[in-house]
Amino acid sequence: MPSALSEPPSSTADGHVAANPRMIEVDHFSFFYGEKKALFDICMDIPEREITALIGPSGCGKSTLLRNLNRLNDLIDGVSHEGDIRLDGTSLYDPAVEVISLRKRVGMVFQKYNPFPKSIYENVVFSLRVAGRNKRSELDEVAERTLRSAALWDEVKDRLHTSAYGLSGGQQQRLCIARAIANRPQILLMDEPCAALDPIATLKIEELMLQLKREFTIVIVTHNMQQARRCSDRTGFMYMGKLVEYAETMEMFQKPKDKQTERYISGKFS
Repeated sequence: MPSALSEPPSSTADGHVAANPRMIEVDHFSFFYGEKKALFDICMDIPEREITALIGPSGCGKSTLLRNLNRLNDLIDGVSHEGDIRLDGTSLYDPAVEVISLRKRVGMVFQKYNPFPKSIYENVVFSLRVAGRNKRSELDEVAERTLRSAALWDEVKDRLHTSAYGLSGGQQQRLCIARAIANRPQILLMDEPCAALDPIATLKIEELMLQLKREFTIVIVTHNMQQARRCSDRTGFMYMGKLVEYAETMEMFQKPKDKQTERYISGKFS
């Protein structure tokens, strides 16, 4: 059965993608692990080709919300939800939506870089091989294009067929980003992608995100408020499973409307 999700917006004659200001709509969404309520009535619109950051203390629901954007939490027994999440106007929970197709549209990068025990090249083209696309010319094109997009090509082009484990931590994380975008998803979810990296590698990932938002809608979970401030267009502050405040990043950091937000970003509680 084909997915009910619409195809990505088509490009116009001059190469620009048709405007779609609301890529993701989270509509009064609540989420439960068994009897435990983890998210409470979340409402937010996530615009296309912007970086949206989710901040807040540990255990506040940031990663839970992020993992619902590609239904990764469905893999956990006993979960349930109320409300809806829509992509391009179509509910992620529409019975006609194939979860595998959804996850091709919504790529994910995790906190700990996790390359496969394969070569650099095979990591990047893995999703194409799974889909039965094995034409060497196509794989070569995708590998180069994607590694260039991940700002990694110049560093690895002479050792594509060596183990991915031979890369530094920052390079491995950029390789995981390359792997996530190889199928050209619309959305890229990033769950604390710099948590395991040193400051120099973190800076490279941040610079990369700013480049990637030209093509992808990015949602990032981060504990680093300065990272959110540097990189994101919009920020949502979460606390105890609730979305306390959601606004343009500079507006939130300069003039937060909620006292809890002000206390958090000023370091008065964590």
